[in-house]
Amino acid sequence: MRIVVTGGTGLIGRALLQSLAGDGCEAVVLSRFPERARDLPEGIRVVGWDGASADGWFPAADGADAIVNLAGANIGGEHFLPSRWTQARKRLIRDSRVKAGRAVVEAVSKMSQKPRVVIQASGVGYYGFCGDEELGEEAPAGDDFGARLARDEWEPSTEPVEDLGVRRAILRTGAVLDADHGALPRLVLPFRLFVGGHWGSGRQWISWIHLEDEVRAIRFLIENEQARGAFNLVAPGAVTNADFGRALGRVLKRPYWFPIPGFALRWVFGEVTSVLLEGQRAVPKRLLDLGFTFRFPDVTSALVDLLQ
Repeated sequence: MRIVVTGGTGLIGRALLQSLAGDGCEAVVLSRFPERARDLPEGIRVVGWDGASADGWFPAADGADAIVNLAGANIGGEHFLPSRWTQARKRLIRDSRVKAGRAVVEAVSKMSQKPRVVIQASGVGYYGFCGDEELGEEAPAGDDFGARLARDEWEPSTEPVEDLGVRRAILRTGAVLDADHGALPRLVLPFRLFVGGHWGSGRQWISWIHLEDEVRAIRFLIENEQARGAFNLVAPGAVTNADFGRALGRVLKRPYWFPIPGFALRWVFGEVTSVLLEGQRAVPKRLLDLGFTFRFPDVTSALVDLLQ
């Protein structure tokens, strides 16, 4: 099996490549900075691209079994602390997603042998902020910046491949938990310093998934011919921010007692803190209906695996 991955140097992409390489699959990674694509598994082929067109790389993808489009600037920024959503930052977030999707469509249209499936990244931010409501894939989109982007441009960016006869599955991913990268180290640090607690009210929901299950779910959707449309890539056990903090405190054997006021976060980081102070209670209904099983369905088992 040959898989083409955009965004392959990010958290999910690297883990996916490690899994594919471990099973002897051929993988091609598209990178705007090939010289930076270090520490990838042996045998992974890195091909340069501009992130906006099929120029130079579509021959390398011709005949691939699948294209996994994970490209896109990090919503929270590239540093430990969140980056403010300035107009320039929002434009980068948008363009990096939409242009990559359009480039995939352009490449597929030129291929003599088209892929069996295109996997398109998205996020649970599609649903906006819905309080305690459980959100299956049929739930409507929200109306904030992230929701409008996912609904109007990000997810539709690769939709034309369906008219070319290619199956397409959309990954509405939650917070991906990994010990070294992503959101979890930011959440762990205050507990390591004995000042852990909830953010804002603590009642906001966190739809999360262990990195291992994220990769397993992507591969499941690649291989399952029935998998079409949107899928929530989240564990069945969504938790509130407060319950996540309590579980984190128990696993790390640290106190849970120091809440961070929401107004302080908004004052320092601006609009991006809506991702932290509000949330979604997404459920993986369609994944479960297709028979996918989670290795880490509850937050305690995930945190124990990652942190102990």
